[in-house]
Amino acid sequence: MQVDVVLNAAHWAYLLGVVVIIITMIFRANVVVPAVIGTFLVITALTDNPINGIIGIFSASFVAAQELFNIFLVITFMTALLNSLKRLEADVKMVAPFRKVMINSGSSFLMIGAATYFISLFFWPTPAVPLVSAILLPAAIAAGLPPLVGAMVIAICGQGMALSADYIIGVAPGISAKAAGAGVSALVVADRALVLSWITGGVALVLVFFTMRKHFKPASQEHLDIWMAQTMDSDLARVEAEGTYDKAEIARGTADEPGITHPRLSASEEKKSKFLAVLTPIAFIGVIAIMIVPRFVPDMPVLRGGDAAGLVGGTAFILMMIATYLAEGPRRMLDACPDHMTDGFVFAFRAMGAVLPIAGFFFLGASEATASILGIDQADAPSLLFELISAGQQFIPENHFMVAFGVLLVGIISGIDGSGFSGLPLTGTLSGALAPVSGLDVETLAAVGQIGAIWTGGGTLIAWSSLIAVAGFARVHILDLVRALTVPVLTGMAISTICAVLLF
Repeated sequence: MQVDVVLNAAHWAYLLGVVVIIITMIFRANVVVPAVIGTFLVITALTDNPINGIIGIFSASFVAAQELFNIFLVITFMTALLNSLKRLEADVKMVAPFRKVMINSGSSFLMIGAATYFISLFFWPTPAVPLVSAILLPAAIAAGLPPLVGAMVIAICGQGMALSADYIIGVAPGISAKAAGAGVSALVVADRALVLSWITGGVALVLVFFTMRKHFKPASQEHLDIWMAQTMDSDLARVEAEGTYDKAEIARGTADEPGITHPRLSASEEKKSKFLAVLTPIAFIGVIAIMIVPRFVPDMPVLRGGDAAGLVGGTAFILMMIATYLAEGPRRMLDACPDHMTDGFVFAFRAMGAVLPIAGFFFLGASEATASILGIDQADAPSLLFELISAGQQFIPENHFMVAFGVLLVGIISGIDGSGFSGLPLTGTLSGALAPVSGLDVETLAAVGQIGAIWTGGGTLIAWSSLIAVAGFARVHILDLVRALTVPVLTGMAISTICAVLLF
């Protein structure tokens, strides 16, 4: 497909903004300021009016907020639920059954991975890292699993597999799909990212198991005593300061502060806690069934648009009310529920707020969002990134594998700053523009870029990402953890990208 495109100042301003943002990511700095400056320059070039450029700084973030606010609400509701479960320690009881079968290194390896993935799938790695580290990791170490291997499994299953697919909460596929353009299904992106995350994680876990198995030891209480005597890695604070701010937020978010002790639960509270520990996973398993079963049973209605996010958020809110009622009683519940909601909003905006101006800039690459930002008809709005790629189509390789690996590489670069989510507007927009000229499916490219961004910056390959929290809780050196994860994770991403081209 050959398209004749005349490039103007707006195209070059957009391209310059993309290049500057990528360079900024490479230098591990936050890209909000370059994105805002880029937005101003592009809109000024489009309208020949710097006043419109100033207005556009606000309008671009506002349009991004409109498009992504459902994501913020889901994070809010899920965080509120998590906080309500902590009052009766139901979050701990959800993990405790895994500990009973951790009798040796092999079973500990599997149970830590399963528990981390299970919790992270529903709540992000927020509670998974402290819960698994506090409840399961000591038992695993006593069973002979080295702390470094335990940390690797937690990172792969939590920050890697669960967070890169983000299948239940839907933040990552939602951003990727919105950035890729109108008509791109977040559900399809989520489905494909889920499969690719399983492939990446499966390959990484197999490599970790067989390369580190020689370090597995027979069960002994002595292993735990030695681990408990270790101090925290003193480099953690220094390394965290090297990345952009709050990069451990996703992993530490709503975890209890060190030193906080909870009063012993009464017999009645113990029953309520066990009830919530059973009810919560059953409810979300039901949500997963409602989301997945219709795809295999033609007569059942399929959730469309934002319905999937709404189902997850609504379920979380109902569970939060039930948990708060059981913990606080009917009168106190009326005050506690809004408090949990407020805490949820604070966490949502701390973790994701910086994405809005970044998304606002990259949304300018698609005509649909540009029309909303400028307040004009879509027919009159340019599609800057598509037109740039069309103009340089002769330089784009026709090999599908090279295009897919190119998007993966962009995703990896975007994660270098230690924030897996800030690169999703870039990989999504790039996928939407590359798909028509490369012949690849846009949802597939978006999923590949999402895998690259989140596995890298979300917390498996970058020392100044939320991997800091994993290393801290596991009491291992952060740089040792990064070095150990590099080959398994990169190999997994390479194989999953090849599978993406062959399967989809």
